[in-house]
Amino acid sequence: MPQIAQLAQTYSSQIFWLLVFFGIVFVFVGRGMVPKVMSTVDLRDQRISGDLAAATAAREKADEEEENWRRRENENRASAHAIVVEAKAKAAADSESKLAAAQKRLDAKLAEAEADIDAARVSALAEVEGVAAEAAQDIVQRIAGLKVTAAKANSAVKKAMSDA
Repeated sequence: MPQIAQLAQTYSSQIFWLLVFFGIVFVFVGRGMVPKVMSTVDLRDQRISGDLAAATAAREKADEEEENWRRRENENRASAHAIVVEAKAKAAADSESKLAAAQKRLDAKLAEAEADIDAARVSALAEVEGVAAEAAQDIVQRIAGLKVTAAKANSAVKKAMSDA
């Protein structure tokens, strides 16, 4: 086969041009493009690390702001709770004072009513004694035919009522 015989003659020339071509490609790619790609990768890595650092700082600041907000919110809640407790205590004291004043008025009215009832009872008893004395005078006169004085009839009625 003649093609195989020519291979030995062209072999050294093909190896030479292969080495020349790879040398040119190495110089062009290895010395020209790779440094540009590596600098782009380094810039990208720096930008990513910068963005990550900024994000971490922003998250820490947000956490700090959230903590401050929670602290203020808790202080506001405690303040509101204290105001509510104070208002309840004030309302209870006002209510108690109003109840005490109302109770005083009721006690005064009750004492007045009791005094009125006692006066009415005394008056009624006096009236009953008077009526009883008159009835006793009338009964003694009708039954015994004797005339009894009002003083004696009153004294007998008082004695009879005190015994009962």
